[in-house]
Amino acid sequence: MNSDWRSRVSEGTGTGPRNVPEPVYLDYAATTPVDPAVAEAVGRCLTGPDGLGNASSAAHPFGRRAAERIERARAEVAALIGAAAGDIVFTSGATESNNLAVLGAARANAHRGRHIVSSRIEHKAVLDPVKRLEKEGFAITLLSPDRSGRIDAQAVAAALRPDTVLVSIMLVNNEIGVIQDAAAIGALCRSRGVLFHTDAAQAAGKIPIDVRTLPLDFMSLTAHKLYGPKGIGALYVRSEARAHLQPIVFGGGQERGLRPGTLPTHQIVGFGVACDLALRVLSAERARLDGLRERLWRGLSTLGGAHANGEGAPCVPGILSVSFEGIEGESLVMGLRELALSTGSACNSASGEPSYVLRALGRDTQLAQSTLRLSYGRFSLPEHIDLAVDAIRREVTRLRALSPASEPAKASLGEALGEAGGPGQEVWVRFRLAVREGTVKSALFKAYGCPHTVAVTAWVAERLRGRSRAELAPGTPVEWADAFAVPVEKLGRLLAVEDALADCARHWPEPE
Repeated sequence: MNSDWRSRVSEGTGTGPRNVPEPVYLDYAATTPVDPAVAEAVGRCLTGPDGLGNASSAAHPFGRRAAERIERARAEVAALIGAAAGDIVFTSGATESNNLAVLGAARANAHRGRHIVSSRIEHKAVLDPVKRLEKEGFAITLLSPDRSGRIDAQAVAAALRPDTVLVSIMLVNNEIGVIQDAAAIGALCRSRGVLFHTDAAQAAGKIPIDVRTLPLDFMSLTAHKLYGPKGIGALYVRSEARAHLQPIVFGGGQERGLRPGTLPTHQIVGFGVACDLALRVLSAERARLDGLRERLWRGLSTLGGAHANGEGAPCVPGILSVSFEGIEGESLVMGLRELALSTGSACNSASGEPSYVLRALGRDTQLAQSTLRLSYGRFSLPEHIDLAVDAIRREVTRLRALSPASEPAKASLGEALGEAGGPGQEVWVRFRLAVREGTVKSALFKAYGCPHTVAVTAWVAERLRGRSRAELAPGTPVEWADAFAVPVEKLGRLLAVEDALADCARHWPEPE
């Protein structure tokens, strides 16, 4: 293993501005760094004769050599999950694999029934195809998890109907890392003659998987979650279930007609090497990551008001999802400049909406929005975990002290106290103004909200000194938004700053 490369990924001493270290990478659940051995194998295919030919061109040695490399990689992918090589269908990633399994199985079996069972905490790559099927006339049942994040096999049993043709329940949740009881769910489906698909993108290479004993029909995999290249994945198709799956794209006939298109030799070879490495280090790496998870939670749990999502359920060792009481999530993440992490699923964290997975677990909107997903892996070290603990503790403590909840809302003699918003709302602003001879002598503030709200509140407080009751506000929310480049969708939050100043004016102390 290249230790210099590990240092660059973990500590950011390679690329980027000189003397400005990049953050410690704790977003392995979004994508893992490519292992150097994988990168080397991919490079050989890109620059040498091994990847020159098209695997479909069997008339010359270049095509045959590419085909041989692909079949070797197919066997390596299959070995990771205990499958036969012929049961592996290469795709562009888990998203395509999920679409192929859900759409392909449902449509191929529509003559037998038009009912699908899945869960509310699936990845969007399953939920969106399921919604597509609903528009095509399929009936959909989405099961809710228990408070630990597990889907009860008995709930699946209760949801099955005579016309149910497919159940799709993920093996490991991408946000909270909870491992579902796929064995029990699969056995139930098998006994009822229902096809079973599982999204194993977050499971493969992290926990042992053996499809020879696991009763399932389709399993989705992706390379970039296990130190392989992006843009390549696979769908395991049990040989007996192959007749119950139809393609969703057409042309070319590759991958036994289930996924046509020229095979990307370099990516497939990288995928195979990544699976081979993962299989060889799985046991030792799982134990090491268990230790890092325990170290991380031990450091955060003493903060108080910290909740480990998925607690009480079996979880993969490389993901820890923690929700913090009394914290606005965006402000928390913005303060953690030394860490690269997600507030939830990387696929959804940019939306600003609370995680639908956490809401399904019963977390309220505020707690769901104050959640960090910390994920770590092969190149993570104990010192990176310690740095993360120190940084998160610092920011949680700072933001809680900044919140109006940290002090009583009681004005002292000669003070104008005003606030807007409140507990449980997305904004809560309070000003405490010391008034002498009709003007502000000093101003203090407390604020709970997004970084823009906090920054504007602080800026306004600095400009209140010397102002009278009649001209208390230094400008308008629109002017503040322009000065701080506040996105238009957040403009309404700045009204709370204006309202808090208006409340100060209403509570202006009488002259002595």
